[in-house]
Amino acid sequence: MPDRAARTLAPPRRWRALAPFSALGRHADLTRELVLRDILGRYRGATFGLLWSLLGPLLMLVIYTVAFGQILGSRWNQASNAEAPFGVVLFLGIMVHGFFAECLARSPRLMVDNSNYVKRVVFPLHILPWTVMLSASFHLVANVIVFALLAKILAGTFSPWIVLVPVVMLPLALLAVAVGWLASSLGVYLRDLSQAIPVIVTALLFLSSAIVPVEALSEKYQLVFQLNPLTFFIDEVREVALWGRPPDWIGLAWRGMASVVVLYASYAWFRATSRGFADVL
Repeated sequence: MPDRAARTLAPPRRWRALAPFSALGRHADLTRELVLRDILGRYRGATFGLLWSLLGPLLMLVIYTVAFGQILGSRWNQASNAEAPFGVVLFLGIMVHGFFAECLARSPRLMVDNSNYVKRVVFPLHILPWTVMLSASFHLVANVIVFALLAKILAGTFSPWIVLVPVVMLPLALLAVAVGWLASSLGVYLRDLSQAIPVIVTALLFLSSAIVPVEALSEKYQLVFQLNPLTFFIDEVREVALWGRPPDWIGLAWRGMASVVVLYASYAWFRATSRGFADVL
């Protein structure tokens, strides 16, 4: 009898090199169904339903702009002397952090909360982190749409480079899936991990450029912020969405390659550890 703990359908030999991406290929229909269920389930019972995916970011952007721009009069000064309302800049930073934070925060209990899938003889468990990332991506796109519609009104600017936000976020999306495999497998054996993740999520926010520009820090602290993987992506999203400049293509290429390496390593770890999921759960 096949090992029930393997749980994932072995891909054809010719496709095994692309196995980490099978959620977008071989299992695309199942992935799409799970993502749709996850998105709709979040708004089930709400009067405005899916419309909240746009209303939520809209209200937050208005609140940030009024609170930091109008009441506190905060401005974000670039090294190039370009300025923008702090609320608008803050929104973009929190938007990027929120995307990664959602993926990270849900990962430790991903297998535990889906134990019914784990206990099935055949189910591609490795697609679950993909569904979390794609669900978070849906809300990220909603945030970008709201920002694009209101940037001209609130900040007086509109950048045509904003269409490159998905390209800029692609390496971070792959990293989110990789972290999902690692954290979800560890979460099966180390249940305390779900208690530690909120601390990590908070640290990723306050030790990134989401709230404070790295250039405004002393040199001894700049390295800490630059080592935070979110800092680069927050800065690049602001470049293309707010400041109207092209992204750092070389930096994106290097981080894209690094994300792919981490993705394959995490997938191998997940496949190896998943053999014991059924026994623990």
